[in-house]
Amino acid sequence: MHRSRFLAAGLAAVVAFGTAAVSATSGYAAAAGCRVTYTVGSQWGGGFTANVGITNLGDPLTGWTLRWSFGAGQAVTQAWNATVTQSGAAVTAVNMSYNGGLATNGSVSFGFNGSWNNSSNPVPTSFTLNGVACTGSTTPTTGPTTAAPTTAPPTTPPTTAPTTRPPGTTPPNGTIRVYWLKPTDVAYDQRYPDGIANVMREAQRYYRQELGRTFTLNNPVVEVVNGDHPRSWYENTPNGNECYWWVVFNMQQELMRKLSLRAPDSRWINVGEISAEAACSGGGGGGGWVILSGHDADGAAGIGGTMNRWYGGMVHELGHAFGLPDSTSTDGTPMSASFYSYPNTHFSQAQKNAILSGPYGSFLS
Repeated sequence: MHRSRFLAAGLAAVVAFGTAAVSATSGYAAAAGCRVTYTVGSQWGGGFTANVGITNLGDPLTGWTLRWSFGAGQAVTQAWNATVTQSGAAVTAVNMSYNGGLATNGSVSFGFNGSWNNSSNPVPTSFTLNGVACTGSTTPTTGPTTAAPTTAPPTTPPTTAPTTRPPGTTPPNGTIRVYWLKPTDVAYDQRYPDGIANVMREAQRYYRQELGRTFTLNNPVVEVVNGDHPRSWYENTPNGNECYWWVVFNMQQELMRKLSLRAPDSRWINVGEISAEAACSGGGGGGGWVILSGHDADGAAGIGGTMNRWYGGMVHELGHAFGLPDSTSTDGTPMSASFYSYPNTHFSQAQKNAILSGPYGSFLS
């Protein structure tokens, strides 16, 4: 069963913030192929500022993701020069569009403001860079010995789709931008972009019915994004402290890196769906994002359940993206389990007011 959750800490804001020179109070040697320094520059009652430096000791990188876990309840509240998200104790920092490239022995840094418990603010004990545990030195790799194949490689159908948006073009601000991320081992299937687009159009109709205004969808409605990994990678690579989020956080961060997206993003509301799902996978919305795993993509494509369930689910998650919390009871509104009764569900007047006056109310016309 699909569990919807309102994303707050999981989709942390990226804030441009002036940095100041600070002296290192602590450091940490990091990754197979990298070194990390973690510096607490200043600390005050309830808050602190930290700087994180990464030196790449391995092969050149075109993008980076650094992960660590806090050990004493610390939380990131602002960040600069990286997109930083947090789920429980687990923190993920992803490069910005302008600092993703790291040559061998190249360095990059980012900073953040955080909160702490006024008792203990220990340095994280371990880091990973692009999924590899950090050690502070390079780990040599030796390719396997290969022999000439005894049989011809099998012929397989193409699994990639044509690019759905011309390279270098940018969708208009103030629109809803939708993505289907297709893992490398998932065959292209036109039912997915077509079905997801139909779900979005129905949600667009419903919002106009309820609010007298609605959002604008991009053209094409769904951008097909060819993923960097097989399905199992998205399902089994930890990202956050609960496996419910692994698939959708892995998808979201790849979309952010590839398309220079932010979380939240004042330019667009972003809707991501991926054809990957583990037994524990779910999804949710908040802060201008909707992130959904495989069963929602399947449902939109007409696989598994009646379409009204998927229409209602998208209306519900878009409500979170526009800033609404879950209802506290099954109250007939789509922000409760009443979304399963779609289209026999309606926003309350308070919810309508909150959407229109919220951070993305200007997206509705």
